[in-house]
Amino acid sequence: MNITHLLGRLSSFQIIVLSFALLIGCGALLLMTPLATQSGQGATPMAALFTAVSASCVTGLTVVDTASYWSLFGQCVILLLIQIGGLGVVTMAVAITVGTGRHVSLMQRSTMQDAISATQVGGIVRLLRFILKFTAGVELLGALLLMPVFVKDYGWAQGIWMAFFHAISAFCNAGFDIMGTRGGGSLMAYAADPLVNLTIMGLIVAGGLGFLTWADFSVNRFHWRKWSLQTRIVVLMTAVLILVPAIVFYTQESMGTGSAMHFWQSLFQSVTTRTAGFNTMDIEDLSEGSRCIMIILMLTGGAPGSTAGGIKTTTAFTLFMAMLAVLRMRDDVECSARRIPTETVRQALAIFLMYLFLFFGTSICIGFLDHVSMFDAMVEVSSALGTVGLSIGLTENLCPFSKCLLMFLMYFGRVGALTMIYALHRRRKAAPCRLPVGKITVG
Repeated sequence: MNITHLLGRLSSFQIIVLSFALLIGCGALLLMTPLATQSGQGATPMAALFTAVSASCVTGLTVVDTASYWSLFGQCVILLLIQIGGLGVVTMAVAITVGTGRHVSLMQRSTMQDAISATQVGGIVRLLRFILKFTAGVELLGALLLMPVFVKDYGWAQGIWMAFFHAISAFCNAGFDIMGTRGGGSLMAYAADPLVNLTIMGLIVAGGLGFLTWADFSVNRFHWRKWSLQTRIVVLMTAVLILVPAIVFYTQESMGTGSAMHFWQSLFQSVTTRTAGFNTMDIEDLSEGSRCIMIILMLTGGAPGSTAGGIKTTTAFTLFMAMLAVLRMRDDVECSARRIPTETVRQALAIFLMYLFLFFGTSICIGFLDHVSMFDAMVEVSSALGTVGLSIGLTENLCPFSKCLLMFLMYFGRVGALTMIYALHRRRKAAPCRLPVGKITVG
């Protein structure tokens, strides 16, 4: 049986799931080579696999320090995994097909449609070209903006490398950094630097808005009424989930200081918590109230078809509007003079409950196995499930089984709940008849 025939028997969702698994496997093997580590001895299987999963699933959780443990080759492998994982393995495969001048088959178009959550298969190649150009342009712009700061601190060669590494990592919402312990880790050394803060935040938001949103912007510019309903929801939710938590963080953590550093930290924390995983302040120093908000933001994530994970902003919005419909005694879930299909509401509810089950179930398991507080476990689990990457320093000290649980959560969070469901079950034909109604009381 040849590979073409085998792929023909798989659904597009199964191809997406398997493609990420293949990317992780190849990445882990490369990271286990002696060339990938500073010591020249190669990484341990657990360190290599965990890092490959985290990079491919654009999360940022690590069990070893990226700057001191991995060599330049190892860091290049990690960055390649981040780039492919951020855009999607299927997207990169189709891009290679287009780049070599070969015909893009209907199966490839359909698979890519599902991979980037496009509404239709028509124009998918044109959308692919837009995605590649947009990604290259934004990442290059981000690197050029970061370059003066990093070149000044690290010299030309190291500064340019760090600028490109962090620009790609930020746009792909990965959260990997090669700062080492400078300033306390991650971007804490640049907590008061407006250029670094604004650039990284801009890259994170750009990646988290989703390629479909940017494609809508490119056609309709800033004409709000011409935007699709999904674009309007994504923009509204993104603005609310950045501004409101930023005010809360500032109020809880730095009220009374009024310093620019605290302002930048609060805004940066609000942006990075939902998708990326960089940090400019020590997470362990945050109050419990702020950590609770972090957990909610990490589980919410970014937009569909973006480089971010989580249940997605559109899912959260759909559930909120469904609640309002019930409170207002309406039969339909309505928004902006449009009715949201019942199937969409059911899918949103299923996604939310799956995330909730995995979140609490894994938190309880890690708390029991590693004898850590439930609250600390919840922070680490929500970070993995939402493919965020923020950590309170718990991940590297977990037992192997707990690390495997986090790897599964990262994989699940990047692939997506609906993709996993459809990959495990082929669509069945509708039943010729429906069962009698069985009434139950809820509430």
